[in-house]
Amino acid sequence: MNYKENEIGREGILDSAAEVRLLVEILPDPVRSYLLKSDRLADLNEVVLDLGYFPEIRWVAELERKIDFGVVTQVQLDRVISAVGRFTSDNRAGIERTLHRVSAIRNRDGKILGVTCRVGRSIVGTISHIRDIVSSGKNILFLGPPGIGKTTKLRETARVLSVDMGRRVIVVDTSNEIGGDGDIPHSGIGYARRMQVGSPERQHQVMIEAVENHMPQVVIVDEIGTEAEAVAARTIAERGVQLVATAHGYTFENLIKNPMLSDLIGGIQSVILGDDEAKLRGTQKTVLERRNAPTFDVIIEIREKEWVAVYRDTRVAVDSFLKGERVIPDLRRQESQNEQSSTVDLDGLDEAVDAVGEDIRLVLKDHEIRECEPQSEALRRIQHDHVSAAGLNSVDVGSAPYRRVRIFPKAR
Repeated sequence: MNYKENEIGREGILDSAAEVRLLVEILPDPVRSYLLKSDRLADLNEVVLDLGYFPEIRWVAELERKIDFGVVTQVQLDRVISAVGRFTSDNRAGIERTLHRVSAIRNRDGKILGVTCRVGRSIVGTISHIRDIVSSGKNILFLGPPGIGKTTKLRETARVLSVDMGRRVIVVDTSNEIGGDGDIPHSGIGYARRMQVGSPERQHQVMIEAVENHMPQVVIVDEIGTEAEAVAARTIAERGVQLVATAHGYTFENLIKNPMLSDLIGGIQSVILGDDEAKLRGTQKTVLERRNAPTFDVIIEIREKEWVAVYRDTRVAVDSFLKGERVIPDLRRQESQNEQSSTVDLDGLDEAVDAVGEDIRLVLKDHEIRECEPQSEALRRIQHDHVSAAGLNSVDVGSAPYRRVRIFPKAR
């Protein structure tokens, strides 16, 4: 079932520039005037206002500290606070029908002394380079540090799965970051239904409630960070519902070493081997092994705004890491609109599959790195799938039109 973009029945939808201006309008002068006169609103990330400090304007690749504006006063802070209304227990507030977030810093008595006004945007196409994985039905965990775009990718995932794929999607929105503030969610999540969470402590309960009460095919959750949420995630996955979520962390290794979140990738346990087994493996008698099947089938590290590292099989990646073997992910780049093609060209599919099959055979035989002939992105993805099925790791190398698949042997 497919839907057209303009069929999403939401009234009062604003364009991106108009939404950004709504956030700018609540800011105190002279910050508001400066930004409204600027031609860089498309690059605005955050505005930071702390009592007694100079205002900070954070652009995509630049930070401006506006000393000539003077220090932030309590009157200026109160203007922002009154404009956004009530802050929830996680010290966050928003502007209705937008994706913007205003976060508060309080003193010991609960008085607000500073705010971070963060611009939220719905950007179509941010998962174009991983769309095949998102639509596969596998459980996916986005991993990355704060501010790198995890929530933006979740929002676009909700739209693609609910609009383009026609699936029943529920977003568990703890801080209203995915669907925006207010009772009616932002159009950026498409036809996905949104369940708001009264307080962060209840997120794991709402995750289970979504599955038990509303029959979703997909559940989307932002920022899994506690043991209770990890358990809820496993429960959802075991019920045959696709789960797409995010967690904080820079690398796949961070996730393995995080005691609260390691259960998401199967959990880690210490095992004592017998003398014969240790000798056969060539290891010490005490080793680390995966305890259970991973909750998430695929781990996607967001390394930069346009680059992700995809671990296609979490089970294989974790086991290889614990054995001390080199784990090489599939690197993918989000192409610009000028680079994207409206159709997928699979000309030469048979030849590309035959070629990668021969290269896989030689890698397994000779234990040496091999590179395939340059191919289109669509054909390279198919080649990566064949490499992964053979238990090997691969990565894209080179620049278009000479971009190609490099295959690595198993560590010995």
